[in-house]
Formats: sequence, C-alpha cells, structure tokens
Amino acid sequence: MPVEAKLFFEVFPELNMDKEMSSLFEDTMIEKVVMKQAERRLIISLLSKHLISRPKIVQVEDIICGHLFRGRGYKVIIDDHYELSSQYNTRTLTEVYKDSILYDVEKISHVGYRLLKRAEWYYADDIITLAMEDSKLSKSHSIGIKKYLEETYKKRFGMDIKVGFDYTESDKEMLRRANEQKMKLEIEAILSNVHEDADLTLDGKSVDKKKLVGEGKKDAPAEKKAPAQDEKSKETFAARRKKYTSNDPDVFYGRDCEGELVKISTLVDGIGEVCIHGQLIKMEEKVLRNGKTLFICNITDFEDTIAFKIFASEDDVPVYKDELKEGSFYRLKGVPLYDTFSKELNIASVRGIKHIPDFRVPRVDTSLEKRVELHMHTVMSEMDSVVDIEKIVKRANDWGHPAIAITDHGVAQAFPIAAHAKGMKDGFKLIFGCEGYFVDDLKNLVINPKGQDLNTEYIVFDIETTGLSQKKNKIIEIGAVKVKDGEEIDRFSEFINPEEPIPYSIEQLTSITDEMVMHAPTVDVILPKFLEFCGDDIVVAHNAAFDTGFIKKNAKDLGMKFDNTIMDTMTLSHVLLPELGKFTLDRVCKALNVKNEHHHRAVDDANATAKIFVKLYEMLVERGVKTVEDVNELGSASDDTIKKGRTYHGIILAKNEIGRVNLYRLISEAHVRYFNRRPRMPMSMINKYREGLILGSACEAGELFRAVVDDAPDEEIARLVNFFDYLEIQPIGNNEFMTRKKENPCTIEDLQNYNKRIVELGRLFNKPVVATCDVHFLDPEDSIYRAIIMKSKGFEDAVNQPPLYFRTTEEMLAEFEYLGSEKAREVVITNTNLIADMVEYMDPVRPDKAPPIIENSDETLTNICYEKAHKIYGPDLPEVVVERLERELHSIISNGFAVMYIIAQKLVWDSNDHGYLVGSRGSVGSSFVATMAGITEVNPLSAHYICPECHFVDFDSDIVKSYSGMSGCDMPDRDCPRCGHPLIKEGHDIPFETFLGFKGDKEPDIDLNFSGEYQSCAHAYTEVLFGKGKAFRAGTVTTVADKTAYGYVYNYFKDLAKDEARAEATAMGDLTQKEIEKYVDEKAIVTKRSCEMERLAIGCTGVKRSTGQHPGGMIVLPRHEEIYSFTPIQKPANDMTTDVVTSHFEYHSIDHNLLKLDILGHDDPTMIRRLEDLTGLDATTIRLDDPDVMALFHGTESLHITPEDINGIPLGSLGVPEFGTDFAMQMLIDANPQNFSDLVRIAGLAHGTDVWLGNAQELIKSGQCTISTAICCRDDIMVYLIHMGLESGTAFQIMENVRKGNVAKGKCAKWEEWKEDMKAHGVPDWYIWSCQKIKYMFPKAHAAAYVMMAWRIAYFKVNYPLQYYAAFFSIRASAFSYEMMCFGKEKVLYHINMIQSIDKNKRTAKDEDKLKDLKLVLEMYARGFEFMPIDIYVADDIRFQVIDGKIMPSLASIEGMGEKAAKQLKDAACKGRFISKEDLQAHSKIGKSAIDKLSELGILDGMPDTNQLTFDFV
Repeated sequence: MPVEAKLFFEVFPELNMDKEMSSLFEDTMIEKVVMKQAERRLIISLLSKHLISRPKIVQVEDIICGHLFRGRGYKVIIDDHYELSSQYNTRTLTEVYKDSILYDVEKISHVGYRLLKRAEWYYADDIITLAMEDSKLSKSHSIGIKKYLEETYKKRFGMDIKVGFDYTESDKEMLRRANEQKMKLEIEAILSNVHEDADLTLDGKSVDKKKLVGEGKKDAPAEKKAPAQDEKSKETFAARRKKYTSNDPDVFYGRDCEGELVKISTLVDGIGEVCIHGQLIKMEEKVLRNGKTLFICNITDFEDTIAFKIFASEDDVPVYKDELKEGSFYRLKGVPLYDTFSKELNIASVRGIKHIPDFRVPRVDTSLEKRVELHMHTVMSEMDSVVDIEKIVKRANDWGHPAIAITDHGVAQAFPIAAHAKGMKDGFKLIFGCEGYFVDDLKNLVINPKGQDLNTEYIVFDIETTGLSQKKNKIIEIGAVKVKDGEEIDRFSEFINPEEPIPYSIEQLTSITDEMVMHAPTVDVILPKFLEFCGDDIVVAHNAAFDTGFIKKNAKDLGMKFDNTIMDTMTLSHVLLPELGKFTLDRVCKALNVKNEHHHRAVDDANATAKIFVKLYEMLVERGVKTVEDVNELGSASDDTIKKGRTYHGIILAKNEIGRVNLYRLISEAHVRYFNRRPRMPMSMINKYREGLILGSACEAGELFRAVVDDAPDEEIARLVNFFDYLEIQPIGNNEFMTRKKENPCTIEDLQNYNKRIVELGRLFNKPVVATCDVHFLDPEDSIYRAIIMKSKGFEDAVNQPPLYFRTTEEMLAEFEYLGSEKAREVVITNTNLIADMVEYMDPVRPDKAPPIIENSDETLTNICYEKAHKIYGPDLPEVVVERLERELHSIISNGFAVMYIIAQKLVWDSNDHGYLVGSRGSVGSSFVATMAGITEVNPLSAHYICPECHFVDFDSDIVKSYSGMSGCDMPDRDCPRCGHPLIKEGHDIPFETFLGFKGDKEPDIDLNFSGEYQSCAHAYTEVLFGKGKAFRAGTVTTVADKTAYGYVYNYFKDLAKDEARAEATAMGDLTQKEIEKYVDEKAIVTKRSCEMERLAIGCTGVKRSTGQHPGGMIVLPRHEEIYSFTPIQKPANDMTTDVVTSHFEYHSIDHNLLKLDILGHDDPTMIRRLEDLTGLDATTIRLDDPDVMALFHGTESLHITPEDINGIPLGSLGVPEFGTDFAMQMLIDANPQNFSDLVRIAGLAHGTDVWLGNAQELIKSGQCTISTAICCRDDIMVYLIHMGLESGTAFQIMENVRKGNVAKGKCAKWEEWKEDMKAHGVPDWYIWSCQKIKYMFPKAHAAAYVMMAWRIAYFKVNYPLQYYAAFFSIRASAFSYEMMCFGKEKVLYHINMIQSIDKNKRTAKDEDKLKDLKLVLEMYARGFEFMPIDIYVADDIRFQVIDGKIMPSLASIEGMGEKAAKQLKDAACKGRFISKEDLQAHSKIGKSAIDKLSELGILDGMPDTNQLTFDFV
C-alpha cells in the first residue's frame, strides 16, 4: 500500500548493502510502494537529487527482492526519477547517462541496443539527433527508439525532448563537425559558471568535464597499426551490413522466421522448410579459399541438437560475430539436408535467423516455507553424480532454501568449491557432510555369549523359506547337524508345510516343490522339535542373522523362547579368511575344500556349514581362543574384518568446528586405513569421534532401511535407531527399482509402508524423521547424463534412472501426501530445518594461515644472505647490494615469509651436497635474497662487474648502464682496474616486485627443479625437516574430460543400438549365438548426430574419476597442528600398496592456508650431473658468453657440419633444452638472437600462451618492435610501464592481469581505465594490442634459470660431444631404438623420411618422439661419431657409455627389453659369463622374446642355444 515519502533506509532499514551502495541511496526518498499481487510485482517510486546508474538500480532491486521474498517468484521494480541541478541539460545529461539508457534498451531489444550503440548522438537545444546507418532495419526501429527516449526523459527527468534521425551517410560527417564545435562552446560556457566542487556526478563520482568537451586525450604519434587489430569505422557499417528482407526488428539474417515450430528430433532429410528454436551452444569459423567465412553453429532445443551453416562475405563477418553468441537463443528457418562433409543431417540452407528470449520454463520453489536438502551428491561422488557444485548452490539460493547439505560418497572434495560458489546470499548455510560406507562392527561375532568354553556342543543349521521377509514369508525346511569334538553326533531334517504355494523362483532355487511339503507338518509342530534338538547348545549358521531371525520370529509367535548363543560362519570367515573377496557359502566351501553338492537344500547346506565350522574352529584353537568371549575379542581387533565386511550407507553431518575436524578424521581413516574398493568407516570408530557430528540413517542402502525391509527383530531395529540422530525417508520413485527385482520384488504399497514404519520408529524413539531427495542430478531431464556415466561403469540398468533430482518444497510435499499433510510437512519442512538449525556456520578449511615454524628463521636468513654477499662483494658491500637486501629482507621477514626461504635453502643445499644442481622456477629468481641464500643461481641485480680478488664492483659506469635490462654476461670482458684480474660479469636486471609485489605481501611461491634422480630424496628430506605426519604430497582430482565424455556418450548410444539389434536378432528365433552377434555388429549403428552427442558430453564433464598426486607439490604442516584442521588425507588413486599420503582436497583449495612446496623432478639437473660425471667439469664454471655456444642458435658451424649434412636442419640447437624443437628453432630464426639476453626473452615467448604466435611474431615481422622491445616476459610489462610514467602499483596490477590472461578473457574490470592511462602516458597502440592478446606469461627469472641450464648443456654439446650424446640418449631420449638408430646413418635417414612422409596430423606421439631422437642421432653421425655394438657384459641397463671414442647404448635401448628386464640381464651378466642362451634366460629371468631379439640383433652371436654339447662323428 502507498506510504508517504520517506528516506530510503527508513523504509528498508535492514538491507544488507556495502558502504559505497549505501552512500548512493542514503539521501534518496521513497515516494510510494505499490504491491501488484496478481503480477507478483512490487513497484517502488524513488526520487533522487543525484544520478544513479541503471545497473546500480537493478542491483538494489535484486537486494530488496532477496530480502523481502527470498526467491518466491516476485519481482521488485524501482521507478527512479530525478530532480537534478541546472547544469544537467540535454547534452550533459545524455553524455553522463547514455550507458544507463543503453543498459535498459538492451533488455528490451537486442537490435535497438545495437543501433543506438552504433549511432552518433548530436544535440541542439532540446533536440537529440541520432545519425544511424541507412538501412531498413534502422528505419523500422526508429519509431520505437523515439518513443522510448522521449518517454524516458519526460518520466525520469521531467525533460521534454524531441528525437530525430539522420540516415544520410554523406551529411553525417558535416553534421558531426558542426555539432561538435557548437557543443564545445556551450559546455565551456556552462563549466565556466560551475564551481570546482560542483562536478557532474554519476553514482556519487565526479564525471571528468574535460571528456565532455573532447579534451584530456593527447594525440598519439603516428605509427603503424598492430596487425589483426579489429577496428572498423562506424561510417562503413551500412555498407557492410547485410540487406534485410524482414520487417521484424529481431531478424538479423535473411527473412522472416514465422511458421510452426518443429522439434529438432523430428527433422529428416527431405522434410522441406522448417522452423526450429533453441540455444546456440557452439560456433566455429572457417575462412575459405574464396575469402568467405563459413560459420558452423550447433543449436539445441534441449531434446536434440542440429548444426546449421551460413556463409559470410568479409564485410558481413563482423555482423554475424556480433549477432551469433554462444548461450543466446534464436529462432531459425531453413531446410534440413544431409551434409556429405559431416555425413549427418544439418540445416544447410538457412532462410532466416532472429533473436528470441529463453523459452525454457524454470522450476521455482513457490512455497512460503522452504525445506532443506540434507542428502545431496555432487560431481565429486566418483562416477556417480552429475550435479555441478556451483549450480546447485545457486539453485538452492535462488529458491530461497536456507541451507543445503553436501553428502558425497565417502569424500569431502566438493566443500572448498561450494564455499567459493558465487551468488550465495547472506544467511545461506552450507552443511558439510558425507554419505559414508559404514561397517557395523558393533555386532559381536558371537551373539548372546554366556561364558561357554569353546570346546562344547554346537548345532549347525540352515533353513529354506518362501522369501526373505520374516513377517510375510514362511519356513519350508530346517536342516541341522549337532557337532562335538569336530564330529557329527546327531542330525535333524524336516520339511514344513507353509500352508501357501511355494513361489516359482524358490522352487527353481531350492528344488523344493509344493508336492514335497504338502503333507509335511506345519511350523507349530516342527519348530518345537527343532528347539528341543538345540537345547542350550550354541547354534551356528552361515549368515546367521537370516536363519536365526526366522527362528526367533516363529518361536515368538508360538510363545516359545529362543535365546541360544549364536555364531556365524560368515563373520568368522571375515576374520579368519580375510583374503577372500566374497564370503558366500559356496566361496568359503571352495576355499576350505568342502563339497556342497546340493546347495540351497537345508540339510545339505547345514552339513556343508558344519564342515566349514569344524575347520574354522581349528583355526580358532590355533590362535589360542578358549572361550566364546575370546572369539569376540579376536574379531574386534581386525582391520581386515572391516575391509571385508558388508558396508551400509550412512549420513554424517558436521555440526560445528569440532565435528568438521572429526569428519575429516573419519574420512582420512576410511581412506588410509580401511579402504577396500570404497572408503569404509567402522561404526565403532564413528562412535569414538562422534562429538560435533550428526548421524542420519541414509537411503535404501542404509542398515536401518535394510533391517526394516528384511523384518529384522525389534531389538536389532531398536539398536540401529538408537545409533542415529535422525532417520531418513525418500520419495517412492527413488526405490521403485525394488519392485523390478527378480527375487522377492516388492510393491509400491510396500515401499510406502517401509517409509511409514521409519516415521513410526521416529515417533517411538523420539528421533526426527527427514525427507530427502538423494540428489544425483539437478533437474529431471539431467538423468541422461547420469545414465551415460553409469553405463560407462558397466551398469546394465543404467537407462532406468530413478528420479534423483533436486525437488522443490511443493514437489516433496506432494511425494509424501500418503503420510497425511501434517506429517508430510513435518518430514519435508520442519525436521529438515530443525537439523539445519543445529549446524553452525563454518568454513571447510580453517581460514587462518598456518606456516611451519623454524626457530630463528629471520635471523638465520639474514646471516646467510650477508655471509654470501660479503663473500662475493667484499667486506664493504656496495650500496645497491645493501639497499636491495634490506628492502627484500624487510618485506620477507615482516610478512612472515622467512621460514619459506629457509626451507627452500635447506632443500637446495641438501641437493647440492648430493651433487645435483637445482633450477629455480617461477619468479623466485627475482629475489636477491633467494640468490644470496643459494636458492637460485639467478642474480636479479642489474648488470655489473665484480672482481673476485679485490672485490671491485661496477654498477654505474656508462658501459654497464648501456646494458640496462639485459644480462651482465653480455657485457664485454674487462680486467679489474685495481688489480688486473679478469672481472666476473653478473646480474639479469629483474625487479623484486615481480615476486612479492610493491607492498611485499604477495604470497611467495618457491618452485624448484630438482633432478628427477634426487626428487624422492627431497620429498623424504622434507619429512625429516618437519617430522613424520607433518608433510604430505599435494593431492589432485582427476575428472572426466571433454573427449572422454564424448566417448562415454558414443558408447552409450552404441550399447543401446546393440541391445536393440540383439533383441531383433533374438526375436527371429532361428539364429545361433554367433549369428546373433554378427547381426548385432552389422546393425548396431549410432544414429545420434555428433553435435547432440557433444551437447550430452558437456553434461558429463567434470565428474570425478579418480585422485592423484601433484608431480612435486608438498603440503607442509606446523608441528603443533593437525592436518585434519585443514583437510582429510588419503592415498593417491586409493592405491593401498603405496606409502605416499596426499591431501584429500585438491591442493589449490588449501595452498592459501598451508605452505605448499613445488619439489619437481626435471631432466636438466640430471643431465648436468651426468655430464659433470663424464667430463669432470664443474658446470657452474661455464661462461655464459661463449661465442661457439651462441653460434648454435644461428647455424651449425660450431658443430663443424652443414644443414645439408643433417637433412636440412638449419640450427645446431637440436637437443638443447628450450631451443631444440621445430617451434623453438623457427622462433630463433625469426627473432635472430644476438646474445644471452635475447635467448632469455625467446624462452619467455616460447613458454607463454599467445605471446609469440599471433602476437610478438607478427609485430617483429611488421617492424613495429624487435626481440628486445617486444613483450616477452611478465616483468617487461611492469618495468616498461613504470618507465613510461605509470604509477608503480598500477603497473604491477596491469602486469598481473595481463600475465594471468584476465585482460584477454575480458575478465578485467579496470582494463578500459588502465588502457586510457597507458595511452595518456604515450604507450603505443601496438603495445596495448599485444597485452590484450596474452593469456599466460613466463617470469623473466624463470626464463633466465632455464636458459642458464640450457646454455651449460649446449656448451657440453659443442665441446664434449660424445659425453653430451651419451648423456642425452640416457636421460632425455624418450623413444631411442637400438635397432633403428645404431646401424648407420643411412638407416637413420630412411626412418626419418618414413616418419616425415606421414601427415603430421596422423602421426602418433611415439612417431614424434622417435623423430626427435632420430634427428639427434643423425647429427651425431654427421659429426663423425659412432655407436659400438652392445656387449651384454659391459653395457649398462639404462646408461649409454663412452668407450674407446664410441658410444655403447644401454640394454634398455633394445625395443621390447624394458628397464626391468635390462636390470635383470645386467645383474646376471655381472655374476659371470653365460654358457648358452638357455643359461642366460635361466639366470636373468628375461622372456624368450627378449632373447630372440638379442639374437636377431647379433648381440648373442657365438652363444649356443642350449647347455647340451653335441658331437658329430664322421
């Protein structure tokens, strides 16, 4: 109802708005509020004296809507109008407010928005003239545009304006110039009368007045445009826009799209012209030889998908790129035709396309009271659920649900992702839990023990029944054997008349017919006899709960007592025979060599069980068991029992922080200790860590539900109910599969009764009962994605998916109508909210940082750095060294990062002590402290000279300054002016801020390349440093990728086609099985279009497949912390044979809380170590300015060969890290590097994404920059922008956003502002254009470290060729073949040409690997070096050796040998010579095929086949 004008926050005092937004609305007035109930709209009339942009208004509409209605389908509309100062005339208002006008128009009409955006706006008094392209589309829209603008200005600002149009292209420029001059004069006059503090404002911020008069921009110097810059003048738009033949303003291609809509799934070839609608989900462009562009688009109506094609001239391409957007909706008219290229139906002849709104009807939750979903699986439930984590969190928020629980199968990996989901409203609660695999170890092996001695009498029995239900089904046979001292002493066997027909399935199973029991006594006669036979003896059965359950129930019905001690041979087998995978009677009989010839007959099964029991009894005696209580103690201590035990589902929810930690502890134990096919949680362990947890009974796979279905005894059901905190029921459809079971199917009424029984149990035991969906997909139509995933796992019934979708409150209330409306509301709404309210708000990972602690790390780091600095630079340190050290140490120590440096220092020094260099990765080489601490070899100071004798240092001479931005090694050689000793050339000029930012508080990431041979030692040393249980490998999560998902989809429809074909063949009746399978192979064809399979594949991507470990990541924990505060732990890929333990969470989820070290294995340090061992040369003494090494990057002269000698390869950089690939060599040729610095820049280009190709390469070719001025490394951006005058913090932020690809991906909100700032400081257009292309950039320090390693290896290649080739083939060759490569140059050339004759797109990865190795072998031959034949008594298993001026290959280089076999052969050969091939095989244990290969290659020439000597007598 209307209210009098009040301040905004008087009407809405409790709105949650940020400070900036609140300040915009604090002085606005609410004039009236009107609720239009029929339209579900609330209209708010708002008056403001300052302009507020429309996006801000809409944002507040959403805030108010969420606050008042919480997703109940209402809409809030703010009708804003303004009383503005006189400085806002038509022109100034429009210029300030134009973006808001466009914002509103875009929501009304796509076409109108584009026309207005491209139009030029001219002003004369109260007239706005829009200069638009001369087209039918513009004219058809002009009336609507005119009406909208005039009404908006009148209603919103009280201004009477007139809108006119100009369509004459030739007059537009004249009009623009005249109007521009007039506008400038008028605004200058206005501004001259406005005080400095009376700025024009929008959203509370001043608008730059200079921009309104065309000032404030400097003219950029004339220069060439950057290539591929997408700039088309507005004036040419009309000339290049396609002519329209439709009056419909939303049609942008062809003619009208009217006509009856047809489903895509019904389209066939020859149907003629049709109309379809759908969402564009994929668009590709292909430029054809004739210059036209082919657009291939996939459009879906969400039941099927089809492709359509349109051809565009060069002028039309920008139009269609602007109109056709993935995710937008279109109506399309065209003719479906079979496409010979794609070999499937598509719409090849498109007649018209128009924009339409989303036609899907969203599901909404309109209930005033909302439920809470407490059982929901996400994509992290391994190969089971297809629920996108962020989507379901958003859906729950949109529906107004107060909370949602995440309960994946045994894992918690969705928690951090959900916690960072966008769109969560204040007050929304994430409940962290899991559906665990419970093992009920609370049951004793011996039930109801009475202190008996183990050596006593036992009754081993078995029963046959008409079904599984103790309440509904009847006993039809009892068989029993009395056993004492391992011998049968008596027997009992009786049929029982069930007084009802025996089901056919039971007859088939047991061979017991109605005729056999028809004249037998009834249970009231036989059961007393059986109980008398048992007496007080211990009764034994296999799966005793079933047999004794029937006996107890029937005894109770007869008023008789049955409280004998019970033992179960199945649970005993779990403990005594843990190696068995299954524990059925047949399986245990087979394991113990017991025959059971008439399985499923009571007396025979009892006899077999008795024989089993006797053997198990003997095992118990051997283990020292003397009483039945001892048996229980034996079972309770066995992990194997847990691993082999039956699992049931159960829900665990974390109630608070204590519960979260305990949940992580349970998940960890389940994965690390009890994993066997699934992570198991013994219920005793759950009880141990129960504090802070809420336990629910779960689904039909829960133990309580199974007990209800199986009619378990009341005391057993009571025990289970008491274990749980709440009970759970689910919609009938979830369990409908139980009605289709072959054995003992139930009815829908049965399913309802099971739920009613659980509800009644909740009442009796005062336990809340909740209704859940057991969500596995978001919407009903998403079931096909789960069907595809389940089919890929081999589930035959995957097509019949239960409705496990996320239901609204109304849908859930309807599901449980049979309980009565009051009870339905209780289980759906009241109790789910009750459980949710018990849970506190919490983060899934403890939010604070927890770095490890090393005593006195600050002081230690400082001392190490200064000791090293004094050693290099002398007792009196240069000012630049002291300043850099102090600045860095202050940032590092004040932000608590010193401990990270000390850890890295210890790891590097330990590696060095073991003889392995360590290469730094990332930007750690930007830190001079890292250099002085020995963490990196890269010295980031500017180029300088150092005298190692007298410590003379030169940072400031003209020659040194001329190498600013370059590496010191490129400077000319000089002798010390003081003592004459040759000076050392140092420095790479890298700013520290690249590493830690200008505030020094950017989280450092110290990544190190250790030798692959030493990596495992580094990991072990980390645990030594921090203690056992404080260092873990970083975990990873592997999900279903695009191509894999497509394969699943294809196989799904292939299997359906096979099933259909098999059914057809079987129906023929006269085909053999072989003929049926042949028919299936011929007829089973996938008819789904590839574009539809691509759409379905999207719904299957992201589903978790497995877990793993990061190649080198380590998570380090402080000594006083427990890992469970941050993450559970597990084995990688749940491999229980490994000692490696990883974080359960994907490591990115916790790397902001715990220290992560990247201890990566790399070949370069291994190569260096091998080369040092082979040559005796210390690689760190190699100069970085050797001209012969530099010559490798220009040609082949320093190898003393020509390109013709090596099949035309132009450079000598083959086999040199970073520079040996075809791609890198082409970069070298294009960039023409002149020194080490240029190589660093090339390495940066090579490792970036879209930094070289389509970017720097084109700029260098067009002459706009050189290798020295192009953007090559991320540091270049920051240094250059600071040099051009930008503020340092801004320059750093620009660098960070460019190098991460935020700018290229359009995800940088400040880019337009920064771009203007760059232009204002004279940054050339080509530089800005280059920044906009980059998706990832390498840091200069990383590139420098890589090039230093590469240079040293290249030095060995030039100066120690044999040693170089031997090391390369040992370590870096990935496909070396003795047979292919060691028999001369001609054979190598032959194989090179063979592989190169294969189309590049058809070569395998192995082909490419072989080609790489062949090229280097060819180079070795060309340089005059050779291989020598393998001698099995001399050859190493994996290392190539230099012997007598030749190279002997390794044994593993023989194809088919393998490293394991090579090691066996080497070890055997070391023990002495073989007398024959037979002897060789016997001692080495290698296969016959390997020996045949050795013989074929001549390696075993002269060795006899056998040990036997043969004499020929003539």
